[in-house]
Amino acid sequence: MKVTLFATCLVDMFQSDVGKATVEVLERLGCEIDFPDSQVCCGQPAYNSGYVKDSKEAMKKMIQTFENAEYIVCPSGSCAFMFHEYQHVFKGDSVWEPKAKKLANKTYELSQFIVDVLKVEDVGARLEGKATYHTSCHMTRLLGVKKAPMTLLSNVKGLEFTELPGKEQCCGFGGTFSVKMSQISEQMVDEKVQHVEETHAEYLIGADAGCLMNIGGRINRQGKPIKVMHIAEVLNCQ
Repeated sequence: MKVTLFATCLVDMFQSDVGKATVEVLERLGCEIDFPDSQVCCGQPAYNSGYVKDSKEAMKKMIQTFENAEYIVCPSGSCAFMFHEYQHVFKGDSVWEPKAKKLANKTYELSQFIVDVLKVEDVGARLEGKATYHTSCHMTRLLGVKKAPMTLLSNVKGLEFTELPGKEQCCGFGGTFSVKMSQISEQMVDEKVQHVEETHAEYLIGADAGCLMNIGGRINRQGKPIKVMHIAEVLNCQ
């Protein structure tokens, strides 16, 4: 099966190990990986800030970049959802709406692709320790991916899992929200870190680089002994 990787800006610039882990996991599962170097930002920051017209150029670029992909896999529920949002942005456009719909139909978040397309629930991963999982807003509420990551994590050997209290609450990142509303964002992420501590977890696992960067940054500044890991990294542990 040929898979085209949509790496996302944050993974590309700040969390390259997540991209590497994604590729290695998929290759072990028999996928042939392609990475088009013409990919850019999906346009989400501008779009969410209200600059819809300006964001369309980036969207068109991405549609063209992934036009010939068989499957598109993204290690981010938020960015994967943005590809699905394109069809609504270009609604009524006779040229770009059909292309946007085609893009959406073949785009998957990593855990979603592994469970729903590859039909794999155990990737053979092993990680000893206590863990909890942050359910990011875009991935669960908008993309609708809830069961897949939990299914995969439940089959990681040696991992003792505890559900995160208040898991439905936003971590305070929200892209530009954390910049524009920094004081509110800080209170939200402090509450999230408190909930993580309540589980006595050694690992905080998530599927969105933005959320993990936000929560992980706060954990680091507070000197908490909690390791933050992307689900791709966990699934790549042997």
